[in-house]
Amino acid sequence: MKETKQNILIIGAGLCGSLLALRLAQRGYKVNVFEMRPDLRKVDISAGRSINLALSNRGIKAMKLVGIEDKVKALCIPMHGRMIHDKTGNTHLSNYSGREHEYINSISRGELNGLLLTEAEKHKNVSIYFNKKCKSVDFENTTALFQDYKTKDKFVEDADVIIATDGAGSAMRKSYYLGKKFLFSFSQDYLTHGYKELSIHPKENGDYKTYKNALHIWPRGSFMLIALPNLDGSFTVTLFLSYDEGEYHFNNLTTEEAVLKFFQKEFPDALALMPNLIDDFFKNPTSPLGTVKCSPWHYKGNTLLMGDAAHAIVPFYGQGMNASFEDVVEFDKILEKNLESWEATFKAYQKTRKKDTDAIADLAIDNFHEMKSHTANPVFQKKRKLEMLLEKHFPDEYASKYALVTFNEDIRYHEAMLKGRAQDKAILNLLSDGIISTKLDKTKNNLKTILDKVKQETEAILEDDRIADLH
Repeated sequence: MKETKQNILIIGAGLCGSLLALRLAQRGYKVNVFEMRPDLRKVDISAGRSINLALSNRGIKAMKLVGIEDKVKALCIPMHGRMIHDKTGNTHLSNYSGREHEYINSISRGELNGLLLTEAEKHKNVSIYFNKKCKSVDFENTTALFQDYKTKDKFVEDADVIIATDGAGSAMRKSYYLGKKFLFSFSQDYLTHGYKELSIHPKENGDYKTYKNALHIWPRGSFMLIALPNLDGSFTVTLFLSYDEGEYHFNNLTTEEAVLKFFQKEFPDALALMPNLIDDFFKNPTSPLGTVKCSPWHYKGNTLLMGDAAHAIVPFYGQGMNASFEDVVEFDKILEKNLESWEATFKAYQKTRKKDTDAIADLAIDNFHEMKSHTANPVFQKKRKLEMLLEKHFPDEYASKYALVTFNEDIRYHEAMLKGRAQDKAILNLLSDGIISTKLDKTKNNLKTILDKVKQETEAILEDDRIADLH
């Protein structure tokens, strides 16, 4: 890069910020990172908001980029599918893929973030400062105002470039919006649902109380419960529920009696595993779920938004962390081009990335509805069973929408969304028209006939979308 701006200030030492610091350090930049929270390696700061992470191929690609894939995999628990629980306690395992080597991984946010911080700090050109809250950013002069949590002292830091990875409540994005120095578009859309973290403790001998290698879901139409395994034998459980709609909602679950009645009716098998339910329910906060979209992500050549600061999404595709990690991979590809300035670099990065982050935000909303209701629908289950067979018998010819998004890290989110939605529509059309049957003859010849029909119908739908300029 012709402009020799080497001092980079990163606001936020979460997953995206710590990975970015590590990668920029590997490239030789001097990096200062300021984080408003205390050092999570020394203090437990989850505070009931840790929705366990699902690490998949896009995130693993980023770990390979910085050379820590093996260290990260040691923190992972493979989850091969969704374990679906009905109201009577019956379970059904729906695999994520018909290919045995494709699965997602449950991983602790704190453990992963701590590892990334430690790896970043191994570089002499990285300094990380905790308990320093960013109050605002002067994006024209490339300075940031911080306040120390302990002393309450305020101070200003300057740099050649400021990159904000400070999450959905980004201070720099707020400064962009309030500064009114350029045309800045911003939207923040909340679901009617919030979430509350709960837990299933391990057995006294440390074993898991239920099946370890799955993401457990209790789909109930307008709400759901999920559980992901942890290395210590516990499960992190999350209740997704409306704030004020339906017979039960967060606003009327205000007594122990009401909470127990709700769980006894809707999640009796989960309740049997959670003697600690009441303590967790009233100790942990109820938090909102929202999507953030904005543009532009940068101002001239001196400031850039990245990760959730630029594109926060709801957690229902398990791609929030993976998308932020992929941000770093895509940004690194642009840096590799050695463009003439930071401004050219930032413009090229947003042009490459924005369409994909919009796509995964929309897909995450789609998957919210799929998980809380469609997973319990017999037609959906038959569709998934067909897709698993197609993936198993024709691994190089078919990938479901979920597989395109989750396991095909070299396919862009936008492309995966378009093709995946068209395939879903094609299969449902063929089923409803009686052209293919859910009473499957599982012979390979018959499945090949079905595959050819699905491909043909998918391409017809994609062509209609192209004509309608929906791409």
